[in-house]
Amino acid sequence: GLSDVSRRIIGNLSKGYQQRVGIAQAILHRPDVVIRDEPTVGLDPNQIREIRGLITRLGEQHSVLLSSHILPEIQATCSRVVIINRGRVVFDQAMEVIQGQDQTTQIILGLHASPGAETLAQLPDVDRVEALEDGLWRLHCAPGKDPRNAIAEKAAQNGWGLFELHASRRTLEEIFSELTSRETTKEAA
Repeated sequence: GLSDVSRRIIGNLSKGYQQRVGIAQAILHRPDVVIRDEPTVGLDPNQIREIRGLITRLGEQHSVLLSSHILPEIQATCSRVVIINRGRVVFDQAMEVIQGQDQTTQIILGLHASPGAETLAQLPDVDRVEALEDGLWRLHCAPGKDPRNAIAEKAAQNGWGLFELHASRRTLEEIFSELTSRETTKEAA
């Protein structure tokens, strides 16, 4: 996608075209591995989509390593995630495993007439209750348990006015934060 600007000076190109030139330079000799650091920084949303598509296509012919602190970008582009904290690998997993995991350990519950935290904490398989705002609660559940059906029945029986009930999936940002802050906390102790 550089033929339209082939006669222009690279420094005068938009950030998106400059990123494309960088990628072209990296793949010119057809390497087995392409390494890119922050490939979409400073780009507008349309350019980000173009670069993501280009990286995805590159991944069909090359191993592409991306280094980025923009975790939604990694989640949208990569097939595997490795998190390194203080020089050590603390996480290494395929994206399909991360996105496909049954992570029903937290449930978001919305009630118009809430019975209160004590009553909610006594629901089956609920370990802890956290009040959010506007009638919303986060229920921390026993690992591998999904009490949503029981909660819906209890809400209907008691007239709690259920308006929201869904599993809360952990994002890559939450996984990163949990792993890196835990390591930092251990070292500080």
